[in-house]
Amino acid sequence: MDHFQLKDGELYAESVPLARIAEEVGTPVYVYSRATLERHARVFREALEGLGRVHLAFAVKANPNLAVLRVLARAGYGADIVFSGVGKTPAELAQGLDAGLGQFNLEHEEEGHVLSALAEARGQRVSATLRVNPDVDAGTHEKISTGKADNKFGVPIDQAPAMYARLAALPGLRMRGVACHIGSQLSNVAPLEAAYVRIGRLIADLRATGHAVDRADLGGGLGVRYRPEDVVPWPTDLGEMVARVTKDWHVELMFEPGRVIAGNAGVLLTRVVWVKPGVTHPYVIVDAAMNDLARPALYGAYHHFEAVRPSGEHMTAHIAGPVCETGDTFAMSRAIDRVRSGDLAIFRTAGAYGATMASTYNSRALVPEVMVDGDRYAVVADRISAETIMNAERVPEWLAD
Repeated sequence: MDHFQLKDGELYAESVPLARIAEEVGTPVYVYSRATLERHARVFREALEGLGRVHLAFAVKANPNLAVLRVLARAGYGADIVFSGVGKTPAELAQGLDAGLGQFNLEHEEEGHVLSALAEARGQRVSATLRVNPDVDAGTHEKISTGKADNKFGVPIDQAPAMYARLAALPGLRMRGVACHIGSQLSNVAPLEAAYVRIGRLIADLRATGHAVDRADLGGGLGVRYRPEDVVPWPTDLGEMVARVTKDWHVELMFEPGRVIAGNAGVLLTRVVWVKPGVTHPYVIVDAAMNDLARPALYGAYHHFEAVRPSGEHMTAHIAGPVCETGDTFAMSRAIDRVRSGDLAIFRTAGAYGATMASTYNSRALVPEVMVDGDRYAVVADRISAETIMNAERVPEWLAD
């Protein structure tokens, strides 16, 4: 459930009409619902309540807006204690140590040696896990699949026991366990279960050789409904599966949900510029573009398109933005609410991997973000104009003439 609903024939975010936001802030603009964020956070947390020791860390890359993170922090979610990523530089590792991060997920052995040396130089012994690649196909889009053998993430699970032993011997590391994340937008929990079964065997093997293991970071990946007809797992499906698979692990279980919390908590509000006649169907040209919402251009991703004030009529159309790229297309031959020039519309399920992936391509302004709370709203990220962007550029003296 989300809190973007029709009231008297007009779309609202909670108790704020989207048309008011468009009038006062302009379009395109991302709009988040605090109530939806809180509800999704609560439902996910409650689904895991029977698992014993659980730590929830929101996947910040899904939506790093500070207001979003504040809402989730108040809902009991950590956002900054786990440092993952295959390309952490020595400088970033040092920053993490200086910031007091609670856990580093190591992606390869050399990274562990560098982190140990940095920690030892500071008189520290830092908590770390080894991220393993279980070679499980998540069954999702290839660009967001992370747990197959050829993916860049983690270390092969068959190499993990020996590598873990070598890392555990380093003076600056306190190896705590293992981490695993196989992909995003999973449509069922079966691939996760296959991966977790392998993780369980690894934990048993590590303990059998004398290593302490008290943490297992199980990542995230649950899918959300982009199309009205999509069928995706509920957090309770995840909770029931994890309870069964991990009952003998005796570890703190860590989860990093992102899309499942924030996805349907946000929309991209846009205005129709033109309805342009086409050969097969008209083109609905909106003022949002591929730089504002990149997922359709990157992945061919679907985002449901709805009029803010639907008339009840429908049309089949292509939906595109104003950027001079054929890839700046959100949908082709889609049945949508009938719209006309000047009408407002939304792209749904844009609260995750939306604004965070935006750019200033084509010298376009960086899209602003708004958070709604009941009958009030606030701008939580300003629109950054093309002029401001250009003011950050410099012409060297030898080109000044």
